[in-house]
Amino acid sequence: MKLHNAMWPGLVGKEPGTDHPPISLDRMLELTANAKVDGKKFDGVDIFLFHPHTDPDASESDLRKMADKIAAKGLAVGSIVAPVWPGTVGDSAMGSIEQRAKFIDAIRKSCRVARILNEHGVRKYGVIRIDSATGTKAAAKNAKGAIKQIAATFREAGMVAAGHGERLAAEGEVCWAGMHSWKSMLAVLEAVDMPGTVGFQADLAHTYLYLLGVNAPKDALLAKKHTPKQFDKAYDKLVSALRPWTIDFHVAQNDGTVHGTGTHEKTGRHCAADDPKGKLDIAACSKVWLEGASARGMRHICWDGCMFPNEVLERQETWNTVLRTMISVRDAITPTTPTTAGA
Repeated sequence: MKLHNAMWPGLVGKEPGTDHPPISLDRMLELTANAKVDGKKFDGVDIFLFHPHTDPDASESDLRKMADKIAAKGLAVGSIVAPVWPGTVGDSAMGSIEQRAKFIDAIRKSCRVARILNEHGVRKYGVIRIDSATGTKAAAKNAKGAIKQIAATFREAGMVAAGHGERLAAEGEVCWAGMHSWKSMLAVLEAVDMPGTVGFQADLAHTYLYLLGVNAPKDALLAKKHTPKQFDKAYDKLVSALRPWTIDFHVAQNDGTVHGTGTHEKTGRHCAADDPKGKLDIAACSKVWLEGASARGMRHICWDGCMFPNEVLERQETWNTVLRTMISVRDAITPTTPTTAGA
């Protein structure tokens, strides 16, 4: 299983002209390439198709130059985050006809970029990541109608992706309508009914909040104060429901609190891999999600840690710690070969 680092922590929650400005793609690539633990390094990166990292309308020549730059650092490209949100290329997946058309346009542009990276050779695996690009309040009055509309948009997007040989993974993040609870997420995927083409992207930080019912108390599987046995039972139910749909995976940590900026309000707080307040045994929790991963076409896993202060992201040791954690996940899911007695 290949180990990737996400580039979007340099963008998400970052604002030009503040004390937390965007961190360039070049710098994020440098920090990733320089990470090293016991001689092991990251295999690649997952990227976000929007400014200032990547222009979704960049020329083929410029995209190939970017691919050359990534490959020169010994890194591959895996999954790609489509610019589906208002203010990027896309718009609400349950909005007006015009808004939904923008959402589909974001998928087309992402597929074009993916094709160029594939043809270059820097990308050989991965998916295109999406979500509903719609806040939870917009769906609160008519939850069933919202799921139906989001599913219809995702189905159209899935057909576009399939036509380009790509797959879409909907991120289970509690700040997005239809994605905001495990039951809603499952209902959307089942309504889309394109297994293998439109699937689920599990993030440990966000799916932990599925258990607690953040933004969907009626769907909670676990009280905030719980025993290890109660956690295991709830986690098994959650993973059993969504693992068959899981085609992309983010390793992360969560401290049981929420955090957000702008449209990302009340979403899963990513905390440091070695944060003493972290609620998850990262390797063990990842392992259950990744059972049967190769059969679902998964060839890599990616670290996701957004909304950290720039001073943390700019520290090389941060990424060495992340890499060490990723290695522990890979070790947990890699079968060991028993040795022969006396050999």
